[in-house]
Amino acid sequence: MKKKIKVVLLIIFGIGLVFSIYNISLWCIDNYHTKKVTKLIKEATVILENGNGLIEDEISNEPTYELVNKPDDLNDSYYEYIDVPFLKIGFDDLKKINPDVVAYINIPGTSINYPVVQSGDNEFYLTHSFDKKYNQAGWIYMDYRNDPYEYDKNTVIYGHRRKDGSMFASLNNLLKKEWFNDKSNRIIKLSNEKENSIWQVFSVYKIQEESYYIMTKFKTDEVYQEFLDTIKKRSIFDFKTSVNINDRILTLSTCYDLNGNRIVVHAKLIKKGN
Repeated sequence: MKKKIKVVLLIIFGIGLVFSIYNISLWCIDNYHTKKVTKLIKEATVILENGNGLIEDEISNEPTYELVNKPDDLNDSYYEYIDVPFLKIGFDDLKKINPDVVAYINIPGTSINYPVVQSGDNEFYLTHSFDKKYNQAGWIYMDYRNDPYEYDKNTVIYGHRRKDGSMFASLNNLLKKEWFNDKSNRIIKLSNEKENSIWQVFSVYKIQEESYYIMTKFKTDEVYQEFLDTIKKRSIFDFKTSVNINDRILTLSTCYDLNGNRIVVHAKLIKKGN
């Protein structure tokens, strides 16, 4: 009987060991592929800072940017970020690799610097890389319900939190006091084929998985304002930033742990232009 028990335990241990080795191998292969694709993107894409957008057009003598929903209070932190330079992205190069690309995102104080894709659902890019090959690391993607060029009231972007630091892993930085204390971090740069934009972060928090913060449509202005008030109050930091129904917001979401908790970041659109 003891011998049988030992044999059964050895079999169970052996199966567990093989399963663990298999999963570790897959994780390493996925990470290698992600790094390879990321390198390809960097080599094929022109990424430049496009000045602060304050240069006037040579023909019309008008600024090549638009400040969005300016607060009346000139002391609002909004005005600390209006000179932040845009990103200028070579989307033609990116679309040759993947025509699903709709944007490019960069967040100071993190390693997040990726093209953003969009498919017909919110499932495909959970398990496929930028080159559309199967990969558990997935990719950074926009909610299929959003219009990537005419921003909805709430534009949502997702990504995995990989242990190697890729994808949205460094959103974890935004939960740290060191990140918050550096005011230059508190913006998100987002560009698409039509225009570049700057978004000001106003809320960062952890929360159990839910559908509320990823709502993209709102029946009334009152419902939208209630939504804005709720997600602002959730923040672990006070960004001293006002939000109202005239704002368009950007929401970033990633896993925090295996218990269903999420890291969520909200930012409002403050500037757009060429």
